[in-house]
Order: sequence, then C-alpha cells, then structure tokens
Amino acid sequence: MKDIPYKTYLTEDELPGAWYNMRADMKVKPAPLLNPATMKPVTADELERVFCRELVRQELDDSSQFIPIPDEVLRFYRMFRPSPLVRAYFLEKALGTPAKIYYKFEGNNTSGSHKLNSAVAQAYYAKAQGLKGVTTETGAGQWGTALSMACAFFGLDCQVFMVKCSYEQKPFRREVMRTYGADVTPSPSMKTAVGRAINAAHPGTTGSLGCAISEAVEAATSQEGYRYVLGSVLAQVLLHQSIIGLESHAAFRKLGERPDVIIGCAGGGSNLGGLIAPFMGEKLRGEADYRIIAVEPASCPSFTRGRYAYDFCDTGRVCPLQKMYTLGHDFIPSASHAGGLRYHGMSATLSELYSQGLMEARAVEQTSVFAAAQQFARVEGILPAPESSHAIRAAIDEALRCKEEGRSETILFGLTGTGYFDMVAYQKFNDGSMCDYIPTDGELEQSFAKLPPQP
Repeated sequence: MKDIPYKTYLTEDELPGAWYNMRADMKVKPAPLLNPATMKPVTADELERVFCRELVRQELDDSSQFIPIPDEVLRFYRMFRPSPLVRAYFLEKALGTPAKIYYKFEGNNTSGSHKLNSAVAQAYYAKAQGLKGVTTETGAGQWGTALSMACAFFGLDCQVFMVKCSYEQKPFRREVMRTYGADVTPSPSMKTAVGRAINAAHPGTTGSLGCAISEAVEAATSQEGYRYVLGSVLAQVLLHQSIIGLESHAAFRKLGERPDVIIGCAGGGSNLGGLIAPFMGEKLRGEADYRIIAVEPASCPSFTRGRYAYDFCDTGRVCPLQKMYTLGHDFIPSASHAGGLRYHGMSATLSELYSQGLMEARAVEQTSVFAAAQQFARVEGILPAPESSHAIRAAIDEALRCKEEGRSETILFGLTGTGYFDMVAYQKFNDGSMCDYIPTDGELEQSFAKLPPQP
C-alpha cells in the first residue's frame, strides 16, 4: 500500500486530525445543488437559511483535500475512537474460505452506530454559531440517537422527526433519544404543514425519510435560532464519516496489507462514503485499485434501479434539487426493517462515482440479509444492525466466490452498528414471518413520472 499523506494528519493516539474530502480528487465533480425556483446552483446565503454556516462552507468545498477536525470534536471522538478493525477469523473458518475478512466496527458507542461521527461535528458547529437547537429526521433511529447524544453534550435542543414505521417498530431507540433530551415525533405528523399535506395525500402512510426531512426542514426554518442537520446524503456528512476510512487505511498500512474488495451498505451514502474515502482517493489519483461494492435493499434500490437525474431531496419538495440516483421523491418504500436504508436517493458524490464506473452496486432481499446477520452473530459474537447486515451478506457472498475460484482476497466491510434495538425484526425472521417486497417496474415508473423537469 502506497505511503500516502494521510498519516501526516494522525494524532499521537492514531486518531485522524483532519477529515478527507474525496471530492478534491474527483476530476468530474458532483453536480451542484439547484434552487428549484431558479434552477441555478444554490448559494451559500440560501443554504445558510437552513444549515449551519460552517457546514455550508464544507458542503460547497470541492477543492480542499483535508479539513482539520476541531479540538473539541477530537476530544469527543476520543471517547470511542479509533474504532476497531477486526479480522473475522471465525466467519472465515465457518465459510471455509481462503479469503481474509475484516470489518470496521462502528458500534462501540452508546448510539450504537457510525452516525455519532457526524452528529458531534454538526452539533459542535451549531453551538459555535450560537444556535438554540437543531431539527432532523431519522429512519431506524441511529442518527436521531447519535444527534440527541451530541446535543446533550453541547447543550442544544434537539427535535427529531422519526419515520413512522420505525417509530412504531423501535420504541426503545425512541426512548434512548428522549433520555438524552430529544423531542421525538412520528413522521409524517400533524405538527407541520408539509406533514399534514403528506398525510392527506397518502392516508395511513408508514412514512419515509423524504417525508421526515420535509418536516424537519420546515420546523427549522420556522423557529428562531434553529437549523436543520442531516445524517447522510450530503457532502458534509461524507466528509465527517471519512474518519472511518482514514482509520481503516492506517490500520491496514500497519498490518502491511491492503483490501482487494471494500463493501458497505448504502442508503443515503454516509457509511459507504466514509469507509471508502481514502481508498477511493487512491483510485481517483491512479495510485491503487480496489473493487468497491455498495449494497442496498431490494425494496429501495436507488443505485440498481433508480434514475440518475435531478430530484428533490425530500417528499415535500422544500429542499434543493440534487443530481443523484433516485427512485423519485414521491416514492415511499415498503416498511422494511432496514429503516436507515429507506431513502429514495443517494449521495451526489457517490452517484457521480457510480456513474463513472468507479464502484459497483447490488440489491439484496431482507430475508437473505437476516440469514447473513444470523450466521455472523452466531460465529462472531456481535448482533449486527439490519443495515450493516447488507454488507455482511455481500461479504459472505464474496468470500464464497473466493472459495469457488480458489482465490485468496482480502475483504473489508463496514459493520456500521449493532442490532439490539432491532429485535422485532429478528423475531419476525426467527418466526419465519418476514417477507421480501420488491417494487414492480410499474410502481417505479409512476414515481419516475413525477421527477421535476431536468435542467
């Protein structure tokens, strides 16, 4: 593995001292966010009505390769970082594969997931700006939990709109948020104008991340001293999550090894983008090559069946337009148990990389995902989150391919968090009552028909 400048930014305790911005190394940059009223790129002033000032600067920066991590954020990170890179010896043995399997485990904090990496950064910048509080959405609840923790640490009010099906499926995740002081509302709700409109248009809906985003943005822009923060999709979030990949890269360098295949689950893109960041940087600069695989649910297949087009980032159409692989802002996926992977679109950065053929994507059904989760739990001793288990499914499949082909490859996947708040899902799988839902071409075409006019 090439000795690259990332090590320059390692602190004495091997914690990265700067985030890596892989957009700086992209020859073709992600398409800009557009103001839907003017169809022109959004300005910093327009974004600052919704987001924190410093986060807007990071969102629009596609030239700075490294952005220093503030000391206060580093101090918080030291409570749970560096996170472990673990070799899955027992899984390798169970599969009888010649492949080496490693996973980067992000579940070793109270929020139970990688989401805390960006939550603490966004809460810090909100506090530094002198805000009263922030609003957000959450799917399965990992992001809401992480943000409620970060807001409690920095003394900020935290208002969370939680996708209704997850609000009902995961009451304990909801109660963790409330324990940290967050106000949690099932979405779509009757609290906001956009929530009332969505309920009227889709009576009895189980909600979606697109719905919850619309409500959270409305709540932020209608309250003095509040801003909206997001746990995935945006460039700023992928930037903060690059700490996952930077630590992984440093650990592999220390081991004298390199991964051949890098796998991450993909909903909006935060975990995948963070895990692959420095490796993709090498690939973009022509210094190394890796197979990079995004794994998404077959029930919400943005990469594998979506359109690469400008679309609203939210169902209520209050957010800017983003060019991304999308199923359409009006698409409401089935109430699958991978709540964090139910977003209708994908990160603009990852979408551009995928469109250039720099990474692969595959969609998997949830019964197959939970079978992989069960196998992993029984041999490796960690109960994985449903989202993470999509990456486990692909890692197992790749390891079995190596076995069939007699190839000894090194596989790295992101274990984004634990599944101890997902026992309703595990119960349904264990009872044999879990089913797979895959949207039909007709259903997707109905959603594509509502895409906005393209610039």
